[in-house]
Amino acid sequence: DIIRGKDLYRRDSRTDKLEDNLKTIFGKIYEGLSNGAQKHYQDKNGGNFFKLREDWWNANRQEIWNSIICGVEEEEKYFRDRCSKGGYYKNCRCINGDVLTNFDYVPQYLR
Repeated sequence: DIIRGKDLYRRDSRTDKLEDNLKTIFGKIYEGLSNGAQKHYQDKNGGNFFKLREDWWNANRQEIWNSIICGVEEEEKYFRDRCSKGGYYKNCRCINGDVLTNFDYVPQYLR
């Protein structure tokens, strides 16, 4: 949510500093893109690069969720029954090998 610019927590100066850092990071990524890609991601919202951030998240979300979820003990009940098709959670993945990325679609305040 933070990367995509959709974070609900906006209550102190630390979030402003984080947002400024993200603008800088994605500005550098933008500068490294080819002209065609720069045109696609051209930002008219003051350097927020929301479309670039969204696409970056979609390209990297599986690895990020893998890192988050692999830190959770297997016996934690929060991830049980979260896999589709009757699978189960074990070794950081559903039985079919998928990483649990479905939390992207859960409203932030419910996570």
